[in-house]
Amino acid sequence: MNPIATFADPVAAAIVVGGVAAASLIRFSPGQLGRAVAALGTLGRRSARLDSEIDQIAALARIARKHGAMALDRSVIADPDIALAVRMIVDGDAPEAVQAAVIRARDARAERHLAAAEVWASIAEAAPAFGLIGTIVGLVRMFTAMQDPAAIGPAMAVALLATLYGAIIGNLIAQPIAGRLRRLARAEAFERERLEAPLVSLARRERPRGVVAA
Repeated sequence: MNPIATFADPVAAAIVVGGVAAASLIRFSPGQLGRAVAALGTLGRRSARLDSEIDQIAALARIARKHGAMALDRSVIADPDIALAVRMIVDGDAPEAVQAAVIRARDARAERHLAAAEVWASIAEAAPAFGLIGTIVGLVRMFTAMQDPAAIGPAMAVALLATLYGAIIGNLIAQPIAGRLRRLARAEAFERERLEAPLVSLARRERPRGVVAA
């Protein structure tokens, strides 16, 4: 017998996986679940480093100093937070408004990342619980089939494997994913704080002359 097949039981898998899926669909919207699955693509990435973005802000400052703030409107900027700040600077918005927009964008990004981590943390909590439910179902089937020795083995398999599946999904898969996503979110939020000062400095330097803060 294939040793791997020994640990395969469709009934136990249906109870645990199906239960976790149903609970997740009730608790989260399809969009949130989709973003949580998409976040798996970030797990292999290193913590964010924005050195190239800092260099680009310095280059934008040189362009603005030489050609004026309006010249920044022709710049190609990949980072959405920098692009937002530059648009506001070109429009002549106050440095305080630019700073607030950069902070809001950073916080919103961190919140999206943490929301994906919350989905996986919820799965980590639910999986062992549904494993316990599967165990109870298996034991009930076993006790109600005591007169049929052939039915005891499959019922016991459901009871034991449901616990195993719940533990694996919760502690070996979902919880490490949630922890990794939280660490990446915190690291990126901390790194993005570096963008705030140079962008605000650029906004102060390029604010149209004669504009007085209210």
